[in-house]
Amino acid sequence: MKTIGQIIRSARIAKNYSFDDLEEITKIKKNFIEAIEKERWQALPPFSTVLGFVKSLAGVLELNEKNAVAVLKRDYPPKSLVNINPKPDVGRKFFWSPKLTFTIGIVVVVFAILSYLGFQYKRFISPPALEVDSPQESQQIAGVSVLVFGSTDYDAKITVNDQPIIVNQDGKFSVSLGVSQDTKEIDVIATSRSGKITEVKRDITVTNK
Repeated sequence: MKTIGQIIRSARIAKNYSFDDLEEITKIKKNFIEAIEKERWQALPPFSTVLGFVKSLAGVLELNEKNAVAVLKRDYPPKSLVNINPKPDVGRKFFWSPKLTFTIGIVVVVFAILSYLGFQYKRFISPPALEVDSPQESQQIAGVSVLVFGSTDYDAKITVNDQPIIVNQDGKFSVSLGVSQDTKEIDVIATSRSGKITEVKRDITVTNK
């Protein structure tokens, strides 16, 4: 009467499979397959794992699974005679599965949403950006008006010397502000939705010439 090791070995040879072939097909490490054929139970994982190996091998080698399991149970020694490795090296090769793709996709989407919300929150609580291109510091103004323009956040509010100025969709603002010789300073204030402010002051000299 053949043992389980002999049955699997005969079927493998009949199929002209090497240990490497079976490892590739079943994903069972070839040293485990060889250990089953030679019935070296001490070199194998616990019985429940070996049982799964035998079922997988029976399917690939076109053996009767029930018969293979029955022979394994007959041949497998009592637990007291098997020195089981508490942490067997049951290696598994990595495969990219649809489930993994879905999981990674969910993680990426969640990360993107959290990053966007974090960016928006930081932007909400931070003072707005503000650049004043004109006038320049200590600029001399000849006339009764000065052109004030620059850029800020698109949703910020701008005042120039306490006068509200319209900000367009790309954050640009521009205004021709009336001045006199008494006007010594241009004060531009940008206010965010959360009430944070950024202020730029430019000293000017009005000559009215």
